[in-house]
Amino acid sequence: MSLKQKFNYFDAFEKQADLACREAELLIEIIENFTTSDTLLPDIERAHEIEHAADKVCHSIFQAVSVDFITPIDREDIISLTQSMDDILDYMEATIQRFYMFNLASMHPRAIDFARLLLKSCEALKVAMGEFRNFKNSKKLPALIVKVGDAEEEMDSLFFTAMHGLYKESREDALDIFIWDKLFQRMENTADTCERASDIMDSIIMKYA
Repeated sequence: MSLKQKFNYFDAFEKQADLACREAELLIEIIENFTTSDTLLPDIERAHEIEHAADKVCHSIFQAVSVDFITPIDREDIISLTQSMDDILDYMEATIQRFYMFNLASMHPRAIDFARLLLKSCEALKVAMGEFRNFKNSKKLPALIVKVGDAEEEMDSLFFTAMHGLYKESREDALDIFIWDKLFQRMENTADTCERASDIMDSIIMKYA
């Protein structure tokens, strides 16, 4: 009788990171090709398919951690990292949905800058996650984690200038301000969540040092 194959948490974390990159790529595609909100429904379905795939990975991790007698890192760290990675996907899907829900008439010119920085954040997180399985001995991982934080700092700077521009240039259009204030904040929060996931990875490194 063959033994049941042990669940690989690090493979699952990498899958979450890969799906986050796919969602960020889709966000860029939607922004670059935007015409009207009424044309977004097929893209919203694509975004949901990616997010649903991420949910399945999340559930598989939670199922495994609930029954495994020994886990490669502490259970609470697995749960925190898994949830942060899942939140990244949720936030990006929600951004895409709001393009439709807010019935956008046009795409703000700074939206593509936010989306590209989100992809940069997700890609940096994916590279770091690819090295994470070696967290006890890796010499490269700390620098890779720093790159996630660097991308988030770029997002902070973009958010600062974009919000100023929004309230300066759209003062007479309260609806436009409301919509893009919400959307810019949501995309900035997504980058914050990428950094939160990398911070959890960093804390795990320190815990096992």
